[in-house]
Amino acid sequence: MLTCVLDDAEPGLPKELHQLERYLHDTLGVAVTTTPWRGGERLPHFLKELYRFAKIDLLGMHGLLAVDANPAEQSPAAVRKHMDLLRTKQDAEVIYVRAQVTAYNRKRLIEQQVPFIVPGNQMYLPMLAIELREHFRRLRAVPTTFSPATQAVVIHALLQEGEQVFIPLETAQRLEYSAMTMTRAIDELEDANLGEVATHGRRRCLRFAGSKQEIWTKAQPFLRSPVNTRLFIRHDEGGAGGIRAGLTALAEYSMLAPPVYTTYALSREDWKSLCQRHKPLEVPAQDPDASEIEVWCYPPALFAERGIVDPLSLYLSLKTDADERTQAALEEMMGKLRW
Repeated sequence: MLTCVLDDAEPGLPKELHQLERYLHDTLGVAVTTTPWRGGERLPHFLKELYRFAKIDLLGMHGLLAVDANPAEQSPAAVRKHMDLLRTKQDAEVIYVRAQVTAYNRKRLIEQQVPFIVPGNQMYLPMLAIELREHFRRLRAVPTTFSPATQAVVIHALLQEGEQVFIPLETAQRLEYSAMTMTRAIDELEDANLGEVATHGRRRCLRFAGSKQEIWTKAQPFLRSPVNTRLFIRHDEGGAGGIRAGLTALAEYSMLAPPVYTTYALSREDWKSLCQRHKPLEVPAQDPDASEIEVWCYPPALFAERGIVDPLSLYLSLKTDADERTQAALEEMMGKLRW
């Protein structure tokens, strides 16, 4: 339970309080109630001119909300001095509240170690180890599965050598996604606690936490098969235009005997292009000239080597196969990986 205590006589505060209540409920999932506070008369006159005050009991912490009533935005250094002075006047944590704060000043408030809430935008409460920004609202609903782009980032991280630090723009260029898509992917990874996001200069970056084996294990609940569609077409209708995948690829990575047909993986774009060129017809798997086509949610060529899909994506595409020989071959392949 979170309790906010308000002096009803303070003019203009109910609007800010309503926004604060809604923001706290949406982000922290707690109910907010209000009761009067009568301590403002003991404060210096200039503070009473600049702020409206309310008490708050937030997750067991007693605090004082200082709601900025000044139309002009104050400097973070000045706000810090005011909050320090307020702490000397009463025995509680002080939290600065303002309807709007520029991104630059929000950053400076954090540098000044000033706890603050900008309703609907950002919350910085270091005494409670809470820092929520607008894009962190998804933290209340951790994704059940990663988006294709997010999964591609995980596969990329596990297959490459070197430090596991990723900058959205650079990763977007490497994986052929937009910078915005990569930003959302990094947000998903942070929401799933697979990595930590930091800011260097103006650039956000994500650092994966733990060894590659630990990352792979922790990511399993969020990873899915990259295969959207499986079908058979005649080999001469473009079936040989993709990357070897499925049991065909698994036979390359293990002692499994290759299947009678060849399996190829295509991106959705490549599959559309093939359909435009050849207009292939679906055939039974038993057709002697059939090839199996897998249409993937991310381009299989991104991580392929020697014309074969990468082992991690291959594992995800076949891990639900009930055949004991397939499962044994997957175990053999994964055992050969050098994490």
